[in-house]
Amino acid sequence: MHPYIFSFAGGLLIGAAVWLLLTGLGRVAGISGIMAAAIAQPRAGTWRIAFLAGLIGGGLLFARLFNVPSVTVTSTPLLIVAGLLVGFGTVVSGGCTSGHGVCGLGRRSVRSLVATLTFMIAGAVTVAVVRVMQ
Repeated sequence: MHPYIFSFAGGLLIGAAVWLLLTGLGRVAGISGIMAAAIAQPRAGTWRIAFLAGLIGGGLLFARLFNVPSVTVTSTPLLIVAGLLVGFGTVVSGGCTSGHGVCGLGRRSVRSLVATLTFMIAGAVTVAVVRVMQ
């Protein structure tokens, strides 16, 4: 099987899920917004809990079925700092990469285009800096 087939299939599944959520419930599948609302109002959005459980459960099931190799995790303090930076970034940009990159671009949002370009440039710069530091 071609090595990119799982990525292609995953992209199709993400696109289908985003489309179904938008057409079925009129909701955008931005994960940071879904997570924030699920925490703030756990009883008001049962679909949010189901959506998040599906994300986690689907990933775990895929890893089990296809023997995905484990990843070496870095130090806990570094993970905490990284998580805080991601959280800060989602607040500043008004959403996360999934909300802007998948949903916003699909709706032709200029704001999402700018946010996605910013995410991509920041990621490229980060990779370049890390490679120089090694």
